[in-house]
Amino acid sequence: MTDPKTLANRNLIIEALRGAPDANTTTPDLRTMFTPSSHREALAPDATVVRGARGTGKTYWAKALTDPVLREVAARSYFMPRLSHTEVITAWGLEGGDEPVFPGRRAIASLVQDFDKEDNLQPKDLWSAVVLMALKVPQVIALDSWIDRIRWTARNGDAYETALRKADRETREQGKTLIFLFDALDHLHSERAHIDLLLSGLFEVALELRLTTSTLRAKIFVRPDMYDSAPRTFADASKLDANAADLHWSRENLYGLFFHQLGNHSSEQAKAFRDSTEGRWRLEEGRYIAPVEVLADQKAQERLFVTLAGPFMGTDRRKGHAYTWIPNHLQDGLGRISPRTLLSTLRKAAQLTADADATHPLPLYYEAIRESLSHAAGVRVRELEDDLGWAALAVRLLAGSQVPMEPSAVHYAWSSRGFPAELRKVLERKNAGSGPQHPDNPVALLAELEKLGVTTYRTNGAVDLPDIYRLAFDIGRKGGVKRSKA
Repeated sequence: MTDPKTLANRNLIIEALRGAPDANTTTPDLRTMFTPSSHREALAPDATVVRGARGTGKTYWAKALTDPVLREVAARSYFMPRLSHTEVITAWGLEGGDEPVFPGRRAIASLVQDFDKEDNLQPKDLWSAVVLMALKVPQVIALDSWIDRIRWTARNGDAYETALRKADRETREQGKTLIFLFDALDHLHSERAHIDLLLSGLFEVALELRLTTSTLRAKIFVRPDMYDSAPRTFADASKLDANAADLHWSRENLYGLFFHQLGNHSSEQAKAFRDSTEGRWRLEEGRYIAPVEVLADQKAQERLFVTLAGPFMGTDRRKGHAYTWIPNHLQDGLGRISPRTLLSTLRKAAQLTADADATHPLPLYYEAIRESLSHAAGVRVRELEDDLGWAALAVRLLAGSQVPMEPSAVHYAWSSRGFPAELRKVLERKNAGSGPQHPDNPVALLAELEKLGVTTYRTNGAVDLPDIYRLAFDIGRKGGVKRSKA
């Protein structure tokens, strides 16, 4: 008979991680709020651009920063008093309150048709108008349509600068910083070329705020590939990099998040889990804070994880240590792992264990963990298809092969399977994300895939694929994890 504690911990994993992988539909709250040390720089008011791949926490932090209570918790957790004295206005996002200060996606689709046609309107004029709406400038609010607001802003440069100086002076006198927050920018438009131009205008306006005011700031949450592809031909554009931060997750941060979610669930088993760890959890502002060993010490984290999944990915160490095996197989070619991927993998493993191996003596069976890896790979590739459809196509056309493989073999597979024609079809789709920089150059395409973390190179020059992409297709690797048949 399975130990009741094992069943309780297995159910805790399933329930505590139920909403965690999807920040778009989950509202941050005090209980589950996690503040990894590596995210401090991204939340600093002066960080204009915050780069993060899918699932790394962009939308989570965008929502948290607009909540005064959660923003205060973050300020204290990161010892960042300036964050306590900020006001945050959503200047673009999927949620903007009852009276958003920005146009909706349909309105923008119509507005971009007017750029470069009427009155020489530019994307920066749109974002400047959004700033004036956020500042509640009467002349702009009084106008009935967004095209009129943009025209007014473009024609009244002096009034725009006067409004910025006035707002800067008022916030400075109040001892505050006013942040205009931008998130969900991949939803700006259905065509990536238009998104690139809109982002270029947004970056220009954001940099102008940073250079000309002391208390008005933009904070732009954006995917790295979108940041790289947007043209930056305006003055001082290179200074954006100096004010950019990345949402990075170390292995310790990822496991710390996992344990934090378990320890902060509302069930009685969460208390039992907290009591089973090394050190004492402390109750602070509505959430339990794990001891530093649980958050940052690899050896202590591994000891705790062993109680949930066992030490190895098999009967002995030859199959690998579970604590390191999971992140090693979830990372992309750049070593990046999203918390969404890790949490969804562990939850899926708990479900699979409950369904097929309910009598297993541990909450997580290593065979279920292996099978859940294919599930995670499928999710990640679907995200890749949305963000970079051409990259997903490039990998899909390698189906049936085995890595590592010579670059010439990759080029041959692409050529023999009609990659150029298929690529043109993908690039014609409005929802396939951005295209490659050099679509007609196979060597450049491979280089770009490596830069994106989709492929890697062995020391002998052979092309390899991380499991998080390889397992979603029928691509083998000698001695590697097998794709689930489910």
